[in-house]
Amino acid sequence: MSILVVGAGEIGYHVARRLSLEKKDVTVIDTNADKVKKVLDNLDAEAIRAGGSSPRALRQAGIADAEMIIAVTNSDEVNLVSCQVAGVQSPSVTTVARIRNLEFFDDPDILGNGNLKIDLAINPDDEAVSSIVDRLQVPGATDVVSFNNGSVKLIGLHVENHIFQNGIKLQDLHNHCDIDGFVVAAIYRGDETIIPRGGDRLYRHDFIYAITAGHNINPMMEFFGQPYQEIKRAMIVGGGTIGVLLARELEKMKIPCKLLETDETRCVTIAEQLNKTIVLHHSGELEDILSEEYIENTDIFFAVTDDEEDNVLLSLLAKQKGAKKAAALIQNMTYSQLVAGIGIDLVINPNLCAINRILQFIRKGKILSVASFYEKNAEAIEALALETSDIVGKPLMKLKFPRGAIIGAIIRDDTLIVPQGDSIIQPQDRVIIFAFSNTIHQVEKLLTVKLEYW
Repeated sequence: MSILVVGAGEIGYHVARRLSLEKKDVTVIDTNADKVKKVLDNLDAEAIRAGGSSPRALRQAGIADAEMIIAVTNSDEVNLVSCQVAGVQSPSVTTVARIRNLEFFDDPDILGNGNLKIDLAINPDDEAVSSIVDRLQVPGATDVVSFNNGSVKLIGLHVENHIFQNGIKLQDLHNHCDIDGFVVAAIYRGDETIIPRGGDRLYRHDFIYAITAGHNINPMMEFFGQPYQEIKRAMIVGGGTIGVLLARELEKMKIPCKLLETDETRCVTIAEQLNKTIVLHHSGELEDILSEEYIENTDIFFAVTDDEEDNVLLSLLAKQKGAKKAAALIQNMTYSQLVAGIGIDLVINPNLCAINRILQFIRKGKILSVASFYEKNAEAIEALALETSDIVGKPLMKLKFPRGAIIGAIIRDDTLIVPQGDSIIQPQDRVIIFAFSNTIHQVEKLLTVKLEYW
């Protein structure tokens, strides 16, 4: 089975990188010689210099045997045509297209099976805003993923409670809080990544992923030093697509918002599209404007202009002037990882959101759901335990589970069970597994409901 990736930009390159690390047969097509060379030099993947909509190039890349084509160039037209040509040459191929123009999404029939036949259409800006909305539901979290129809959540957060200054063993956490029902699934400490066991210690400033039932989220967050803070006011700088989409979502959440934009004509257009958002024109002297608009009363500040360096500086300035939290739009994958460590609370990366969405789609199959954390090289998987599975009917302590993976939760009859060594998974249980990407093939062997990607 093989995958064709059309476009070796930020999204295409990093999707190909992840798939090649998982030993998938990947071929990348791009018209840029330097990008093709980068793929050949750094990835275990083939690369062809050609146009992705070229029938000859697609044949050369092996479209006849390909399971999927992922078209993620900067051109909607190229992506759509690539998928259409691929569909003619190989009618069974699954098609994924990056589409920036939101008009294509206004009518669901345009991209559906009856017309353009795109199996998955991705708009990076829309994916980014959806990610922001999820995180706004749990202030203080950097990642939020729902399982079991939202009753169980995986939360990514920084540990800031002073009681963790000298470290606390995970097996002793219950001595420090009366919260029953959460599991620390992963610990990130500097360059070290840990799938923890009971004897591992948790320290202040660690970044963790924890799994808990919905009703436990607020007390758990407070225990780790991230007390709930209601978002009452928001400010957005930048009236592009993301700025407008975000303002609409904030209106739905009934969060009062101000949106600042430099283009006066654009301000008029935005004001016509929004209902309750206050749209303000500014000339560029934002330091004075932030003071005039009482930034110190803002619970969350979003810098989403087209200049990512400005976004970083504006976010830091907003924090300095009193904004409780700040978020910055960053397109560059490497840059976004660096920015996360300098005091900005949320990094908004549309490319990363699009990559995660593609990886989720690829991994759909007999498992119930998958959440990919590209920057962490990890995934959270929700699978149904079948009677013939190797994980059913024996204590967890007797399972030969890889070191890079952990069973984070068992859900039985909508009840969250915190796994212990003597816990036994029963048929029809939902099992949430947190695993580093390089261990997924080992986890597969334990499941009858394989983590199939195809």
